Order: sequence, then structure tokens, then C-alpha cells
Amino acid sequence: MKAVADRKRKQNIAEYIIYMYQMEDLLRAYQFNLEDIGQYVVSHYPISAKEKQETISWFQDLSDKMIAQHLEKGGHIQETQFFVDALARLHWELLKKDKSYFEIYQEAKPHLIQLIMEAKNEIPTNEVQLFLNAVYGRLLARLHGREIPQEILDATEVFGSVLSYLNFAYFDELKDSASS
Repeated sequence: MKAVADRKRKQNIAEYIIYMYQMEDLLRAYQFNLEDIGQYVVSHYPISAKEKQETISWFQDLSDKMIAQHLEKGGHIQETQFFVDALARLHWELLKKDKSYFEIYQEAKPHLIQLIMEAKNEIPTNEVQLFLNAVYGRLLARLHGREIPQEILDATEVFGSVLSYLNFAYFDELKDSASS
């Protein structure tokens, strides 16, 4: 699980964020009981004993961060939200200067407005957060065997395109800053 998170962080930042949301929810579902997570989750993973111990340590670290940041009931750790904020900043930059991104965003905009209107008082802090929440919500619905309305399927498809473009631009920006 730690290895999965590390790989996603290096390859697809939006997937990494959503994966970390899953891990936070997993800790909450097990009420931060690492012994149970070890027994019912980690022990079934096809990894070495050493990797299992590293994974339990990783969960302990994540658990400590969540508790320190008062996230036992909901919310996301600051470290993960840093990446959301970076994508949000990039989102606004691309809207101003990248015609291809702007066109993809225009496809997402009607769905975005609809979700904002339906959200009432629970509007995310930025549009990228809404894209991520919608995609994560779709994932959770699928995992629980719930039927997903067609308008949500359509919205998350377009949001996925936006996040994919942002991912490409994010790593492109990192590569550019590393070579400077």
C-alpha cells in the first residue's frame, strides 16, 4: 500500500490524491486500529513480511498525522491537500494560457456548475477539489455496488479528462523546474 502510494505519487498525482483519500477512509473505517488493519488488510497483501511491517509503519504515520490534524471524522491531511492546492494553482494558470486545457475545461464547466448548485453549503474550496471529490465519490459508489446516475458518470468522465491534463502539466512543470 505504501509502495502503491509512492508509485502513484511519482506517476499520477490525481490518482495519488484519491488513493490517499481511500487510505484515510480505511483508517477511519477501522477506527485507527492498526492491529485490525494489519490483520484484515495488510496481511492479505502479496508482499514480503518486511514490506508488511513497513506498510503498518506507514499506516501508523498516516494515523498520527490525521489525529494530530483532528481528521478522525473527515477531511484530508495537509500533505495531500498541498498537492490539491498545487493542481488548483496550475488549473488557474492553464485556463489563462492553454487553449487545449480551456477547451477541456469548457466541457466540464456545465457539470461543475450543476454539482456546485446541488452541493448547497458544502462547496469545495476550489474546482480541482470538486473534480477529485466527484471522481472519488464515483469510485466509492462503485465499490459499494450503488447505481451511479448517468449525469454523474458523464460528469466524472469529463472531470477525469481535466485531471488527466492537469497531471500531465503537473509533471511537465516539475520536469521543467528540475532542469532549470
